[in-house]
Amino acid sequence: MLHIHFSMADLSRIRIAQEPDPAWEILLSLHALGGPADHVVFGPWRSETLTRLDPSARMLLALAPPRGYSPDFLTPAGAPDVRSVVDAVLSTGRGQLRADLAQLAVRRRTPSWTRLLAEGDLETLGRLGSALNRYHDRVLARRWDRIRAVTEADRALRARDFLDGGAEGLLGGLGPAARWEAPVLTVDYPLDQQLRLRGRGLRLIPSYFCWRRPITLLDEELTPVLVYPANRGLHLLTGPERPGRSALARLLGRARASVLEEIALSGGTTEGDIARRLGMSPASASAHTAVLRGTGLIATHGVADTARHTLTPLGLSLIEGHLPVDGPPYGTGPPGPEH
Repeated sequence: MLHIHFSMADLSRIRIAQEPDPAWEILLSLHALGGPADHVVFGPWRSETLTRLDPSARMLLALAPPRGYSPDFLTPAGAPDVRSVVDAVLSTGRGQLRADLAQLAVRRRTPSWTRLLAEGDLETLGRLGSALNRYHDRVLARRWDRIRAVTEADRALRARDFLDGGAEGLLGGLGPAARWEAPVLTVDYPLDQQLRLRGRGLRLIPSYFCWRRPITLLDEELTPVLVYPANRGLHLLTGPERPGRSALARLLGRARASVLEEIALSGGTTEGDIARRLGMSPASASAHTAVLRGTGLIATHGVADTARHTLTPLGLSLIEGHLPVDGPPYGTGPPGPEH
């Protein structure tokens, strides 16, 4: 478990990223590329993207394995665009390069060039910067508008949680993988980690490529961040955006299918909003959400005394027209930065 410890000062210094963070989207998309070909959300994108990579991407994939630790220096704080990301990465101090790459070497066999990188070798750093630029241009740039649409919609949802319930409503709405019990936010995590904010606040970063549960940095002294899965709703980076409505209605019934679609399109909503938007009674909305929750298609969590419904991975896979993969999906091991 990850335990994030807040003071009163920290609660007043929570910020939500205004734009998708290019460093984190690069890193987490690299994790997705190393995942299974039939992944329920990223599989089609992965198959398409692997045909577009050039040899420089091998350097990035070596630093960003799909499970386990990835060096903290790959995700510098506050870099608004890929140019700033590259500048910040290339400006990383030699001490941090050595420490981060030593952490990586403890967990897996690393290529010989990582020793040069750890010493700040200018040629090796230049190769890394070029690889980051080329990867972003070839893989993410053409999809950036859709990634931005997803993260902006999620930011609007978090803002509504804050208006309804303040900082505690915002933190309580990050579930189901995160739970707020003042003054600690507890996050499902593959290892035990403590993050004490000490008045620095917390930057929340919704991410398209973050899968299943939030992640953070390993080094507690760096700017505190929590990167969490933005609700993708019906936004995929490749392939059809939604299945035929008639097929979903035949499976679930027209009214229940409409409720599931409304939850997906809204990125998370209440029974009152469902009833109002679909023109049904609150009792009917409640009955439909109870069935959807009982079958594992939605999750319900409380925000400021209000129950909010969101899609589960199973619900997302159904509404996007996929079947869940057998066995553990991408992200069930330690998240990218093993924190």
